[in-house]
Amino acid sequence: MDQALVFEALRAEAEALSLALSGLDAGGWERPTRCAPWNVAALFAHASGTVNRLPAMLAAEPPARAEVSAAGYYKPDHRFAPDVNAVRVGAAQTEAAEVGPAQLLRDFDSIRDSVSAACVAEPANRVVTSRHGDPMLLTDFLVTRVAELGLHGLDLADALEVEPWFTLPAVEVVSELLLGADDSAAADRTDAAADDVAAKLRRAHDELGWSAMDLIRKATGRAPLTPDEKAAVDDLGLVWLTLG
Repeated sequence: MDQALVFEALRAEAEALSLALSGLDAGGWERPTRCAPWNVAALFAHASGTVNRLPAMLAAEPPARAEVSAAGYYKPDHRFAPDVNAVRVGAAQTEAAEVGPAQLLRDFDSIRDSVSAACVAEPANRVVTSRHGDPMLLTDFLVTRVAELGLHGLDLADALEVEPWFTLPAVEVVSELLLGADDSAAADRTDAAADDVAAKLRRAHDELGWSAMDLIRKATGRAPLTPDEKAAVDDLGLVWLTLG
């Protein structure tokens, strides 16, 4: 995926998220979200934490080569096991309660700016290791960060009953993550299961005439499928990526 687009999408989506939550009152932070049991504060703590991991990753010794693509990062393995998910849920709840929304926002703004500067300074072939042990191109890992901020931004906007702030660069990045792209440079990082999902999703997208936001919401469980859409998806044998 185009590195400049990914950098732009990460910056734009992080800034939009911060701006959207900056004037929130106490009641807004306590609102429930579809990502139960997280309320708005805990979900934001989780979303901001997905970016906070980058400094340590950049400081670590890079692996020899990238082996996992952005889509392959979402394979349904141990990272989505109940015990791992319970730790993820509890950590965000604890941070939201102990740090508080105002400090969460300040910390997010600080790490957002430092991460943006650090990533831009890295070479295009920079490889990092995710916390799950995935050797990935930094650009591919940043695609997953754009997805985390964008998708959880939808969750937060829906919880607050406001118009989504999903930015155009982020929509483009997440759409390409879902549909796949003709990228010969990624040939050594392809994942057969993820490629199959992308191919079938492209067919569903074309046949059903979904907009980019329809695609993102429906493919990630944030909007229901109509009976006709469900029949088309079932006919294709489509199994969704394991996005949060």
